Amino acid sequence: MTVSNKKLSSARLTQPTNSFVEEFTASVQFDQRLYQQDIAGSIAHATMLASVDILTNEERDQIIAGLSTIFDEITGGHFEWSIAQEDVHMNIEARLISLIGEVGKKLHTGRSRNDQVATDIRLYLRDMITPIENQIDRLRHALLDVAEREADTILPGFTHLQTAQPVTFGHHMMAWYEMLCRDIERLSDCAKRVDSLPLGAAALAGTTFPIDRELTAKLLGFERICQNSLDAVSDRDFAIEFNSFAAILMMHLSRFSEELIIWSSAQFDFVDLSDAFCTGSSIMPQKKNPDVPELVRGKTGRVYGNLFNLLTLMKSQPLAYNKDNQEDKEPLFDTIDTLLGSLRVYADMIAVMKVKPNNMRQAALRGYSTATDLADYLVRKGVAFRDAHEVVGLSVAYGIKHQKDLSELTLKELQSFSSHISDDVFQVLTLEGSVAAREHLGGTAPKQVRAAIAKARKSLKA
Repeated sequence: MTVSNKKLSSARLTQPTNSFVEEFTASVQFDQRLYQQDIAGSIAHATMLASVDILTNEERDQIIAGLSTIFDEITGGHFEWSIAQEDVHMNIEARLISLIGEVGKKLHTGRSRNDQVATDIRLYLRDMITPIENQIDRLRHALLDVAEREADTILPGFTHLQTAQPVTFGHHMMAWYEMLCRDIERLSDCAKRVDSLPLGAAALAGTTFPIDRELTAKLLGFERICQNSLDAVSDRDFAIEFNSFAAILMMHLSRFSEELIIWSSAQFDFVDLSDAFCTGSSIMPQKKNPDVPELVRGKTGRVYGNLFNLLTLMKSQPLAYNKDNQEDKEPLFDTIDTLLGSLRVYADMIAVMKVKPNNMRQAALRGYSTATDLADYLVRKGVAFRDAHEVVGLSVAYGIKHQKDLSELTLKELQSFSSHISDDVFQVLTLEGSVAAREHLGGTAPKQVRAAIAKARKSLKA
């Protein structure tokens, strides 16, 4: 079937729209993905209009039946979209009129495309929040599984990408987990602002018809109703806030990616990413490139761009609705698609990532990562911290000169730097002793890591 090419909104105009302008200003090419929300909004609107006697029950039923037919046509791939009708809303309305005749023309009573599109976008974003939450949870579960398996695995912790202190790999994974917990909190908070109904604001000032916005909100499952008609049709804060959340989440995934790229390199060789998430080189047969982490790191930039796109889009708009707002959908849709894809591939990749404990341990032994433990040991023996710091610095310099780790120095060698050192010092100079000593809430000790994992699993089930 073909939707009529005669514009439903062209009566005021005395000349036809230039063909290039028609294509340039149309949004149906990308906003057709809102069809499900547009039809749901129209069914709710028709139901409300009948409840206040603007439509008869028979007219309501005809409209709903027509909209249901259109839904089936679209989902079945039989609907022909027309650029001449500009957008998803006018395409569906034009087809409704062609199906049920004059009654279809009554559907738009008491609303405008301005409040209609604002409602559709909120409905769409609300529908997408749950799948995004599910993907974040998949990744959080994958991280917990790795953390539990590697609660005792030791690797060097870094500051400035220099060996700092030994930590457990499980503790490191739980740091990633904490970032995602903040992300899910931000998304949940954003969802509250999404969940407001604009429909009923009409073009900008409301409508003269006796509409029942509370009923419409109930039918569409909105918790709140936008309280000012001007703001209702022009507000895109919720989309900006969502993109802000998304930018932070992608920043976290980019940080994860950077570490995975480093760890999977031949120079570190801490982890092995499955071949399913890597590619080879077209010229160097030995290469195994970490393409998924690299691509996610790269996609972070496009999400940042989408956030700035929306901020710039809104920064100079006077109240109320302006055609500029047609540009709100593509960055929002792109961010949603990018998030869902990045989270899905990350959860799959982390679940099958292989850890190399021996390589991690050897790296931790090379960097004098227990130096702070030796300083703490001296402080507990009554040495002032600054003096202890100097003693350890001299000990490390000696170790570097003789190519020995602190744990490999003899008691006599250590005592040459401080008489406060006795044979119990070796309990704190081992990697295991170092991580086990961090036995407090938030510490890297394996016992604390397992406690954090248990708490996290309980929270995820709640």
